[in-house]
Amino acid sequence: MRLRLDLAYDGTGFRGWARQPELRTVQGTLEAAISRLLGGEVQLVVAGRTDAGVHASGQVAHLDLTEAQQRRLAASRAGTPEALAARINGVLGQYPDIAVHRTAVAAPGFDARFSAVWRRYEYRIADRVAGYDPLERHRTTTVSARLDEQAMDAAARSLIGLHDFAAYCKWREGATTIRTLLDFGWRRDDRGILIAQVKADAFCHSMVRALVGACAAVGEGKLDVEDVADIRDEGVRTPDVKVLAARGLTLTEVGYPADELLESRAEQTRAVRRLDED
Repeated sequence: MRLRLDLAYDGTGFRGWARQPELRTVQGTLEAAISRLLGGEVQLVVAGRTDAGVHASGQVAHLDLTEAQQRRLAASRAGTPEALAARINGVLGQYPDIAVHRTAVAAPGFDARFSAVWRRYEYRIADRVAGYDPLERHRTTTVSARLDEQAMDAAARSLIGLHDFAAYCKWREGATTIRTLLDFGWRRDDRGILIAQVKADAFCHSMVRALVGACAAVGEGKLDVEDVADIRDEGVRTPDVKVLAARGLTLTEVGYPADELLESRAEQTRAVRRLDED
């Protein structure tokens, strides 16, 4: 039985998603809670492996239950897959920094990582217009300048499309940096905080934080609007683009195709990943 989990977390106290020996991670914390309820080994597969300090409001994962775990679930107070979320949250304790919003039997062919067709992130910046709010410090990056949001929005929109984003990614051997940036723009909320919405088929390591760093440089007047696309096209990382702090970044949504297309999408994505690794 494969279960789908929809969850959220405050990444401040975690060393990222992926399980690491002797470090507190989202995956490790969740797997320990589920194992306590169902017994046996537990391994979660996630849509987006967030870095240390990055948050999520719309993360998705899946979990395959053994027959023994299915029997234990059926015999427990949870009883059904749908009721498991509340039991996990109970094990996590009062006011936890992880919350499982929903658990359910996954549709046939569903894979949290490989079936996804896009991911959406939000990045928050408080500049001199918004000012520093200590209540926002865990999810908002502060920039000590007045930023031009119109120039930042124009720069962001100039990057949309299928491109090689090597200049905005941390290099990893064997990994492609070609991505389709589906949407990227900036706005201010009613408190003056600058908010970026960034949507792509997938993201390479540190890509979002580098993209928003380039836009912040434009907002400060350190780069021109057209420079961000020129940097992308040159394909070389530059000190003019800073990778902004993890605290401002939140994974907000993961998109999947219709149920009947889940398996074919997963097979297609796996094939691309294998090609990248050759």
